[in-house]
Amino acid sequence: MKLLIADDEPLARRRLCDLIQDLGGHEILAQASDGRETCELAATLHPEAVILDIAMPVMDGLEAARHLARLPQPPAVVFCTAYDEHALAAFDAHAVDYLVKPIRIERLAQALDRAQRMRLEPITLPTAGARRSHLSARMRGSLRLIPLREVRYLQADEKYVVVHHAHGEDLIDDSLKSLEAEFGDQFIRVHRNCLVAADEIRELTRDSEGQEVVALRHTSALLEVSRRCLPAVRQRLKLL
Repeated sequence: MKLLIADDEPLARRRLCDLIQDLGGHEILAQASDGRETCELAATLHPEAVILDIAMPVMDGLEAARHLARLPQPPAVVFCTAYDEHALAAFDAHAVDYLVKPIRIERLAQALDRAQRMRLEPITLPTAGARRSHLSARMRGSLRLIPLREVRYLQADEKYVVVHHAHGEDLIDDSLKSLEAEFGDQFIRVHRNCLVAADEIRELTRDSEGQEVVALRHTSALLEVSRRCLPAVRQRLKLL
């Protein structure tokens, strides 16, 4: 199988590479040191399986698994960690196996065999665990990860949501309703089709036609506030 190894510890990656080489029959496409790099490499290299540590910087392995499941050809995921208390969360993330360090070659062989057998089965999106730190946008078969801290506002556009962020715009599959449920403490609904990052709002004002709008800190866009949302917007702004 074609494999991607993800662990923030160089020695742990090296040991995994040695064990896989001893097993034979597998190709290591690349190594990653955090969850975001893992997703970006997987979108480009199309591994059949990812051996994924859980406790990593930038993006942890559990969140990375959620993004990997959205790829057009999602890889099988084998979690590998020093903390066995993560086992339940790992299987909630639809991992095919879970290895506890230090890894024995026999268990690694079993996990890769299981990944080989299961990789052609339909992938179910992992259930929501800890809140995401990134949003994922699919682009021509690849995956773009957008840090939540860079999102200015989210706007519904037919069956997609447009993410307006620090580096441009991207379409994501999430619904505005699900995004509000997940990130409701960070975003304010100003209209039935728009959520705005709370710390992006500079002021609530009126435009030249007398319509209530919010002005943002990092963009010149003036976003309409609906009558229905106006009382809640005013209340939220008092708390900022």
